[in-house]
Amino acid sequence: MRFKDVFSIIGPAMVGPSSSHTAGAARIGRAARQVLGERPSVAEVTFFGSFAATYQGHGTDRAIAGGLLDFPTDDHRLPDSIELAAEAGMDISFAQGTGLFPHPNTVRLRLTGQETGQVLTLTGISIGGGNIEIVDIDGFSVKLTGMYPTVLIQHMDYLGVLASVTDVMRKGEFNIGHMSLDRKNRSGAALTVLELDESATVELLEALESLPAVTSVKLVDLNEGRREKPGKEGAT
Repeated sequence: MRFKDVFSIIGPAMVGPSSSHTAGAARIGRAARQVLGERPSVAEVTFFGSFAATYQGHGTDRAIAGGLLDFPTDDHRLPDSIELAAEAGMDISFAQGTGLFPHPNTVRLRLTGQETGQVLTLTGISIGGGNIEIVDIDGFSVKLTGMYPTVLIQHMDYLGVLASVTDVMRKGEFNIGHMSLDRKNRSGAALTVLELDESATVELLEALESLPAVTSVKLVDLNEGRREKPGKEGAT
């Protein structure tokens, strides 16, 4: 059996007790924070399945809150994250949801940005060993694992947009590991998700944002120690 990364073997460095219910939940919260692009002022969190039954005992609520504060899975502040979120002006509510979802460890978040008032809805699942999948963002069907630096591009579904996006990636010498796209309707709003082999630079994000049909560009990078992409001269 082949493993993609060390998570597949030993799981993440984390504050326990559970890789699925704590570490995975923290990574979902952190991914949501980065998709929103700012600290939420309001966070409505709905747990489903096993998450709903055990979230208080396993600290899943505190893990989500810590992720929304952009804490990594091994941050010593995670056990106090709900109180720290309140001190930061974040109003978090937790609820138990009902209905069928693709995985028993499912959480849905509805976030309101503290600075802009932007509203984000996001559904994530914790699939074990601290690994996650974000499966829905604002009604777009996605597959975002957080294992690789990921660029989310909201744009209009016009002819040639993807060609322009991939041309920007080519010129910047960034390799796309996985790409997916979902759209509301033909010629309507669309969301393209790009998993990259290395983290995106500010220059790349600005180049993507400058494309005529693009409305927003967000970066989700759950890996520590982000680095700028080195140039050909003096690369290390």
